[in-house]
This record gives sequence, C-alpha cells and structure tokens, in this order.
Amino acid sequence: MPHIAIISSSVRTGRNTHRVALFFQKYITENNLATVELLDLKEYNFPIFEERLQHLQEPTEQVLDFAASIKKADGVIIATPEYNGGYPASLKNVVDLLYQEWYRKPIGLVTVSDGQFGGTQVMASLQFTLWKIRAWVVPAKFPVSKVQENYAIDGTPTDRANTEKHAAIFMEEMRWCIDAKGKMDNDS
Repeated sequence: MPHIAIISSSVRTGRNTHRVALFFQKYITENNLATVELLDLKEYNFPIFEERLQHLQEPTEQVLDFAASIKKADGVIIATPEYNGGYPASLKNVVDLLYQEWYRKPIGLVTVSDGQFGGTQVMASLQFTLWKIRAWVVPAKFPVSKVQENYAIDGTPTDRANTEKHAAIFMEEMRWCIDAKGKMDNDS
C-alpha cells in the first residue's frame, strides 16, 4: 500500500485550507487507498528559509523529521490556499528547503480559495516551481471554490457525494503516478 504525505500549507489564523487537507486525510484512510501522514506547516512553524537542508550545518530535528516524511512518502498532496494569485511563504519555505526529496516525487495539487475560482491561479506558479526542482506534478488537480461554504472545520464536505466523486478521480490519477514511479524505480 502506498504512503501519502499531505502538506497543509496555510499557517494563517482562521485558515480554511486545513479543512480540505483533513478531508483528504479521512477520505484516503476510509477508502483504504494509502497510509497517510498529515504534515501541518502551522504546527511545524519553521523559521524563514536560510539554506537548503543539504547545506545546513545544524538542521533542527523538526527539519530532519519533515525531510524524512517527504522522502519516505510515495506521493505528496499539497493543499494550498491562493494568496493574490500565489501560494503562501510557508509552502515556498519548505519547497526550497528540500531538493533531492522532491526528485520525481508524484505531487498532487489541491488549491483552495474563498472565491469562485478554486485557486486556479496558484496552480500555475506552484507547478512551475515544482517542475524546477524536478518533482512530478500529477496531471489531475483538485480546485476548491468557496471553501468556507463547502467544508466544515473538521473537513466534512457539505456535498459529500459530489466531493468524493471528484476526489476519486484525483486519487485515481495520484495512485497511477505513484504506481508508475514504483515500476520505474524497480526497473532501474
């Protein structure tokens, strides 16, 4: 069974993106699709990026634990809000912190907004950054519009059937990419 890390990237007070990260944690677990580890950047509270992990002289245990979680994951789901068309500094911080850990890692993008466009603008900027560090961005995306109306604080969607229908499509693509990478790794 694959192992998926979910990064909940918003650290804001009153954040809504965490609702969708919680939904995916429950959905994946309840449907026995993978083992899941939720990496909440609000709990990590990393300092501002100073240097990549490989060049840090004295990385903290927290940094090492985060890096190990990304490295051991077969795939990563990044749940991110859209802030003025971009993603939060907390996410940029951890993306830049690592390098080898992202290499060919299947990454699914879940974008969230309070408005009607579901964070679609942030997809382009985040996808470009992930390509630059040679991560494998999964083709299927999961944009969430009006998150505060569509998900409870605990991650329960208001329209469970429709949300799970879209989550199934997203997760099918995510798992396909994880399986394909596993086959590539085994062949080499």
